[in-house]
Amino acid sequence: MQRDEIAAYINEGIQARSLIDSDIVYSIGMKIAERIKKGGKLVLFGNGGSAADSQHIAAELVGRFEKERRPLPAMALHTNTSSLTAIANDYSYDAVYSRQVEAFCSHGDAVIGLSTSGNSPNVVKGLEAAKKLGCITVALTGASGGKSAEVADYTIKIASKRTSIIQECHIAIGHIISKIIEDFVFA
Repeated sequence: MQRDEIAAYINEGIQARSLIDSDIVYSIGMKIAERIKKGGKLVLFGNGGSAADSQHIAAELVGRFEKERRPLPAMALHTNTSSLTAIANDYSYDAVYSRQVEAFCSHGDAVIGLSTSGNSPNVVKGLEAAKKLGCITVALTGASGGKSAEVADYTIKIASKRTSIIQECHIAIGHIISKIIEDFVFA
């Protein structure tokens, strides 16, 4: 990678972040915060880098983000490898999140599915299962939104086709939502 390519990459990331609608992020963050304040939890899932981002966001809430406070209920569904592999083996990989959503989620919860394409079948099915349970559902996707955008109550689409840029924006949104939740619950 040459210096001009590095500069172009940085500028592409800046452009993608600048197009994120702060009003939508705030609105979604508040809806999740309200659910958590009323005793609900946040459940997240994705594949690959999106799984890592899910785990990162959950850790910000269970540990702490910027405030010293009690832990908040959040979990990433890919972290139990025994459940993940058993469900994939006994049913299919497409069911690894929907089965766990059915086990762990209830009406007062919030669920975020991360998929850069928006078309990961296991993420789509996880969002569908959460919606049937009455959870608030959020999709973090790339530019097209994919099938996740058709299923989720709310979608934040990142205006990029580059997976790495999309993921960088997703974690920035995760940090912002963590801050909104922390500030609201511990006002």
